[in-house]
Amino acid sequence: MNGGDEGDVAAAPAGPPPQLDWKFSQVFGERTAGEEVQEVDIISAIEFDKSGDHLATGDRGGRVVLFERTDSKENGGSRKDLEKTDYMTSRHPEFRYKTEFQSHEPEFDYLKSLEIEEKINKIKWCQTVNGALFLLSTNDKTIKFWKVQEKKIKKIASMNIDPSKVMGKNNIATSSVSSSTSSYLTNGGYKDKSSNNLINDFKFPSGGIPSLRLPVVTYNETSLVPRCRRVYAHAHDYHINSISNNSDGETFISADDLRINLWNLEISNQSFNIVDVKPANMEDLTEVITSAEFHPTHCSTLAYSSSKGSIRLIDLRQSALCDEHSKLFEEQEVPGSRSFFTEIIASISDIKFGRDGRYILSRDYMTLKLWDINMDSGPVSKFQVHEHLRPRLCDLYENDSIFDKFECCLSGDSQRVATGSYSNLFRVFGCGSGSTEATTLEATKNPMRRQVQTPSRPIRSLSSITRAVRRGGGESPGVDANGNSFDFTTKLLHLAWHPSENSIACAAANSLYMYYA
Repeated sequence: MNGGDEGDVAAAPAGPPPQLDWKFSQVFGERTAGEEVQEVDIISAIEFDKSGDHLATGDRGGRVVLFERTDSKENGGSRKDLEKTDYMTSRHPEFRYKTEFQSHEPEFDYLKSLEIEEKINKIKWCQTVNGALFLLSTNDKTIKFWKVQEKKIKKIASMNIDPSKVMGKNNIATSSVSSSTSSYLTNGGYKDKSSNNLINDFKFPSGGIPSLRLPVVTYNETSLVPRCRRVYAHAHDYHINSISNNSDGETFISADDLRINLWNLEISNQSFNIVDVKPANMEDLTEVITSAEFHPTHCSTLAYSSSKGSIRLIDLRQSALCDEHSKLFEEQEVPGSRSFFTEIIASISDIKFGRDGRYILSRDYMTLKLWDINMDSGPVSKFQVHEHLRPRLCDLYENDSIFDKFECCLSGDSQRVATGSYSNLFRVFGCGSGSTEATTLEATKNPMRRQVQTPSRPIRSLSSITRAVRRGGGESPGVDANGNSFDFTTKLLHLAWHPSENSIACAAANSLYMYYA
């Protein structure tokens, strides 16, 4: 089977999907030429909710920004009318800014003398209840459960009191008591502040008050109110790299370098340690946990990846502490290919389950790999993301770029995968049987502007794709074998695929770009 630049064994999802024509949709926070980006504004997490109608981003300043889809609401016609049509309605996906809130603040751990950054590492959406949005966000140490709900703003439209018909010169309706020298009391009288004397000469009319008149309260406006429902803290000694919701809607996991904890959404002061890879002697430590995710439909199954390039599938029904995995996915090393950088570039930075739970997508530094959970002998597809960087691994190691953690994502039908690279590029591969789709896009308003094919080279070769030119700032760019430049200082680490449509959101520094096909 062919898949992008390099296809491997066995069959991935059946049927080659057609080549997609990607178009620019929207950008939020676009920079002007020469504008300096503040560190706190750089986006560090992106996540669609299950419906795809809401999108959340987190940044290094600890803020969470929510976006809401608008074009689906504007589409007229009932569902039955849409079902009668013989074609899919072509919709231009449009989102609008909804609200933002400060999720995390910088902290200081006095026991360990460590500063805890406010940067949002991950965001996960929870089930929507009664129109309210729920989501989890985490920095290095603390997870927070947020509720965002529309609330009506109360306003007093009119007092609706007729002063002329109320007896008593010192009544609350008269102007004599409305001065700043008086304060009202609960018994209907008032205290004169100038003399500090209590005055209570209110008199009801002889026939009583015919009707009780109250202020009129109106609800003309609504406001989105974010509220932190729970804080899950003090459960991780190391930096949290993953959170993932369970399909049961009640629990979630959080993972750091050495442990995975299981939480109940309703209980913030207790968690259960379900995976612990910490050795008795830390000198014996050979690998750490890099990412973890629950199976999308099986509430007892989850997967986690390691710095050695392996993925372990575990079943919570086997034991309380999952020391033993039920399946191990790792690619066998090619004899004679080992080098100083082999273990570093083998470390998996991100894993994602496909929507149906059959496939797991993993991203290491150089490649994307698609795994079938029913076949642990090797990946069913393998895609070279930026193979032209291999001769420059020494430079990448010296400037720490080799430790960049790129994320990955799958389309809702598991027919395509995507991940980011340098020069604000991201790549989309077709992984259906027989697919040769491999598209390179740039996070700009013209994503295909660097798409110049070299006819003398086959499409399977990555060097046939023209790389983006350096747009200023930072270190000198490198040049690949085809004479095209690339820039290590601009990298596209975070991206997300819409759960049911061919739409991708990706982050280039502080800008959120959205594309559709």
